Amino acid sequence: MSPDNFQTWSNDHQRRFEEVLRHLLPSADTSPRRLHAAMRYSVLDGGKRVRPLLAFAAGELAGADVARVNFAAAAVEMIHAYSLVHDDMPCMDDDVLRRGKPTCHVEYDEATALLVGDALQSLAFQLLSEHTLNDDATRQLQMVKLLAAASGSRGMAGGQAIDTDSLGKQLTLPELEHMHIHKTGALIRAAILLGAHCGTLHEKQMKQLDHYGKCIGLAFQVVDDVLDAEADTATLGKTAGKDADNDKPTYVTLLGVPAAKQMSSDLHREALEALSGFGDAARRLRELADFIVLRKY
Repeated sequence: MSPDNFQTWSNDHQRRFEEVLRHLLPSADTSPRRLHAAMRYSVLDGGKRVRPLLAFAAGELAGADVARVNFAAAAVEMIHAYSLVHDDMPCMDDDVLRRGKPTCHVEYDEATALLVGDALQSLAFQLLSEHTLNDDATRQLQMVKLLAAASGSRGMAGGQAIDTDSLGKQLTLPELEHMHIHKTGALIRAAILLGAHCGTLHEKQMKQLDHYGKCIGLAFQVVDDVLDAEADTATLGKTAGKDADNDKPTYVTLLGVPAAKQMSSDLHREALEALSGFGDAARRLRELADFIVLRKY
């Protein structure tokens, strides 16, 4: 793997990680076959893999064994995939396109989609508990707790609940940030910290990484809102303009496109400042911050 080129680094990790996921997910030939096929359909061959890449970059910073980070990254990605499957269902956003292909409930059915989310969530915690991610058992237990908190009512699920309750309402900027710190940011922060926990960093360094994660997690959502307003469906791989159609509060509806772009730029700068002191070891995290803010899809 080239140490110099970010595109090569990310492509190589994405390719390798795809095989990790193929191995960790139940085979489609294993009973119940339809559920396992739907799980593989929902996880494999799609997405930017931003959260796993953040875990791998943080793991490199912390001197972690990549074989250990594989399991942490897979756990986060399975939580993320389950959230997308449930988010697309008719009782939520009722969307028909995700990662450039029909959503799970469209390709299969609603009951299967519901079970896919449930099963992926369970598998994520199975991976964290049955593999050695840190030589300190107490630290590994903290990792399980970290992902549980990031996924639950005080994290991603809670943010989604706030989002659902906010349809048709005009939120203030602090209210919108509160929602997305939970809905989007919590799992991004968890990915970074879990990758770092597979290695060795002291408490101050973990706090710096957490602040980086908070900033880049918010920036990710701000950019998503801008892209939803400006990009087309083919580019995004999901239905463009869906937020406006659903009358959702977004950074674009609250601030307008120019101010939203400025906000993402400010968050990007703050994220990079949080990495000051790490030197070249944080190179990939800096490059991922650039990618998240400058991406077109």
